[in-house]
Amino acid sequence: MGPLVGLLLGVGLLRAAAAGCGYESCPATKPDMLNVHLIPHTHNDVGWLKTVDQYFYGARNNIQHAGVQYILDSVIPQLLADPTKRFIYVEVAFFYRWWRLQTNPMQQAVRQLVSEGRLEFINGGWCMNDEAATHYNAMIDQMTLGLRFLQETFGECGRPRAAWHIDPFGHSREQASLFAQMGFDGFFFGRLDYQDKANREQLQEMEQIWRASASLQPPGADLFTGVLPNGYNPPLSLCWDQFCSDSPIVDDVSDENNVDSLVAYFLGTAAAQAKHYRTKHVVMTMGSDFQYENANLWYKNMDKLIKHVNAQQLNGSQVHVLYSTPTCYLWELFKANLSWSLKYDDFFPYADGPHQFWTGYFTSRPAFKRYERLSNNFLQVCNQLEALAGPVARTGPYGEGDSAVLRRAMAVAQHHDAVSGTEKQHVANDYAKRLAAGWDACQVLVSNALASISGNKENFIYCNYLNISVCPLTESAGTFMVILYNPLGRRVSWNVRLPVKGASYSVTDPNGQMVPNEVVPVSNFTRAVRRGRGDATHELIFPALAPPLGYSTYTISKTANRDLRSRLATRIREQAQPWVDTWSPREFQNEHLRVLFDPVTGLLREIQNLDKSISLPVSQSFFWYNASIGDDDSAQASGAYIFRPNHSEPLPVARRARTYLVKNKLVQEVYQNFSSWCSQVVRLYAGQAYVELEWTVGPIPVDDGLGKEIISRFETSLQTDGRFYTDSNGREILERRRDYRATWNLSQTEAVAGNYYPVNSRIYIKNKKFQLTVLTDRSQGGSSVADGSVELMVHRRLLYDDNRGVGEPLLEPGVYHDGLVVRGRHLVFLDTVESSADRHRLQAQQEFMAPQLVLAPGGGPSFHRGQRSLKQFSALKQELPPSVHLLTLAQWDPSSVLIRLEHQFERGESANCSQPVTVDLLHLFSSFTITSLQEMNLVANQKRDAMNRLSWRPATGAARRQAYPPLNPLGVTLQPMEIRTFLATIQYTGPSGGQAEL
Repeated sequence: MGPLVGLLLGVGLLRAAAAGCGYESCPATKPDMLNVHLIPHTHNDVGWLKTVDQYFYGARNNIQHAGVQYILDSVIPQLLADPTKRFIYVEVAFFYRWWRLQTNPMQQAVRQLVSEGRLEFINGGWCMNDEAATHYNAMIDQMTLGLRFLQETFGECGRPRAAWHIDPFGHSREQASLFAQMGFDGFFFGRLDYQDKANREQLQEMEQIWRASASLQPPGADLFTGVLPNGYNPPLSLCWDQFCSDSPIVDDVSDENNVDSLVAYFLGTAAAQAKHYRTKHVVMTMGSDFQYENANLWYKNMDKLIKHVNAQQLNGSQVHVLYSTPTCYLWELFKANLSWSLKYDDFFPYADGPHQFWTGYFTSRPAFKRYERLSNNFLQVCNQLEALAGPVARTGPYGEGDSAVLRRAMAVAQHHDAVSGTEKQHVANDYAKRLAAGWDACQVLVSNALASISGNKENFIYCNYLNISVCPLTESAGTFMVILYNPLGRRVSWNVRLPVKGASYSVTDPNGQMVPNEVVPVSNFTRAVRRGRGDATHELIFPALAPPLGYSTYTISKTANRDLRSRLATRIREQAQPWVDTWSPREFQNEHLRVLFDPVTGLLREIQNLDKSISLPVSQSFFWYNASIGDDDSAQASGAYIFRPNHSEPLPVARRARTYLVKNKLVQEVYQNFSSWCSQVVRLYAGQAYVELEWTVGPIPVDDGLGKEIISRFETSLQTDGRFYTDSNGREILERRRDYRATWNLSQTEAVAGNYYPVNSRIYIKNKKFQLTVLTDRSQGGSSVADGSVELMVHRRLLYDDNRGVGEPLLEPGVYHDGLVVRGRHLVFLDTVESSADRHRLQAQQEFMAPQLVLAPGGGPSFHRGQRSLKQFSALKQELPPSVHLLTLAQWDPSSVLIRLEHQFERGESANCSQPVTVDLLHLFSSFTITSLQEMNLVANQKRDAMNRLSWRPATGAARRQAYPPLNPLGVTLQPMEIRTFLATIQYTGPSGGQAEL
């Protein structure tokens, strides 16, 4: 630490505290003038062109000159030297690292700056998350992680008042709803459609109230929202970072003196900007990507700007410039006491010019999008078992378990250049590596917890390649155990598929009862994908049941009866025969559905709901859009961000599929081969009320010089009037209309890409009676480009960069460096409109919180001498109602847990499940006793009854703030789409967590 910094630290510590932080710390403004709020800021991507580590340390500057640690090192002395200066910081993932490297005196000085509102945290998440490809569960978690660090480090002064999403590429309604529930007073963002922005500027609607939920009672999800005038950059000619080429302010006696011209330019710029806003306050974002490594350049020039512009007030100028923050700007808007218009929809899709729709990233890097979703699933399992088993989960027979590694990796993965798929390839690899390290740490924790609860120290095995039929244990062992852990608060049934080499097996449930099972051959599709990573010849299938928030243990044994095995092997071969002309009719069915196929093309032709006597012609096949490389209309190419096909009509991968049927008592499957790189299994399990389509796509061929964007398209006879419906981050559903925007008259330049929307979990079309719903297993782009049709983009391989900064084409190499292969599932429901939500809501939750399979050879020793072995366990005393989801159960500190209960239905979408529901939280869990309970806001950084957001006045639809009723732990009532968050002090009921046998 240099002598100057040491002196500044002393000055900072000796200075008397200002009035306080937050709104109390805001500088004075001049009510009779136009106040220009200069916001010094830096935007620090948590990975993009460089990895997180490379950005923090300033490594690999040959890629991009950026070093986050130096930014904070440079800014703090500037703030300490001058009490008028302000700075905001956003990305806690970086600040957390920097903080841990600081000396105690420096930490104390920074605390002082925060307590005076001079260094202010805005947004406060671990990252600035994407809003299209993110699931609400992970969004809430990453915000909670960052805000908790700020709360514990800086107290109430570390709590941000304003949300700040200056770079994400479009904005979801659910994001605004969550921000409101997190306690934010306002929200500022930088990017919106170029036509939308022009219209808002003309109407002076750059700031309004976003009514972000159709279910929650206003103003619970209302959020004041402002569009920043220059994205997140400074006005032209006013950038004074070391990376900028704008002239500095020269106010000495010199031929280079430019004060008069620059002040005149600034006054003109401020006046022009003010025409688009309604108050006597405007904002200028003074900073950009990774700026302020040399903060002196910025502050020295802004000091001069403020001095010389304000000096013009003596000459009659009505402009006042000041250092400010988003919080202080928001406060001035609130004090203006205006009424504001309401917005009800969202800000998708985003285009920054004609033919430039940022809708490709809804699908980009589809394998990572799936890995991120699976990682969230496993993180919730890890969190739950840590809370249920107690301290032994973290320190046990399998080593030191740590959920924080995966929690932080998942938080980083939510960044708007991570799960979005818009990063460089080596950065994508790094994101995946971080998640893998998190899985490793959580597997230790889960093993400790399962051994503790079950009473046996087994050799737990985690087979993460089951989707390509690879698992060494099940392929080689004669006997093994399958532990099916269910993270949902209701019991679930699950069809287990395991790779094996035998032809005959016995399966017993936790009570020793025989479970029906079938053995089917591993398909050539799967053999081609795994390429020698396993050599299982068959798959063992059996139906399993798992209790709520608990597990069931199944025992599998290979049977030795040679005659039986021979007969089964013959039957398996017969099952897998190709369809021939004599096979009729070409269909399969179970007790709920009948699925018909075209005898000529082998494609899906019709779905019948037998329970409701509904029949709908449905054809499904794969197509590809030829990616544009630019044309006479626009030079814009398709890339990681941008989707731009060169024609609005896609090309079929194949007009017919080669097919064969596998059929037994548990499952019926039609295997469709479209090409050497595209195949699908249409699957119907016994008792299943939906059709499962398991698709495998890749490596996409590009040796013809054509980039390709692959879609799965469903075509029906439904009259849909240009309307279709997509989810918002996995929660509420928004209506979409083709070639239409609710708040301006759209001039459509891309018939396909301009109608694509993010599909996080589901998309559907309907007429007045019937609804076809497709659930996804990851975020994808989707649309209905013609009435009665639905399409989802499943994969992309492109040869050109789209000129949005990433600097490389989306050309993923895959494991074998010949192109990425992706496998995924679409679940298709056909039902009445009024019954559809009951189906898709529950199944969507079961998909993203799927049961976790843990395997073991069996025969492990007891965890404690004399401890009884539990083959089945539930941590709940009673099952939760179908409409209630246990969103979070996680250890908060050694004596308390974080609990979130969610009503997972929207208002009015289900006759039964859209009603308010009450849960006895106090007596819900069997593993521990709740000794005290405190209700919190969504991110647990404020008590709910202490959350007092600013009350904005809407021009229409006025809302009256409702008082929170007193908490009754015996009867926690949830309204549709409501999430309630609790910190519970607990006492475990047993030495290693509770144990409730079913």
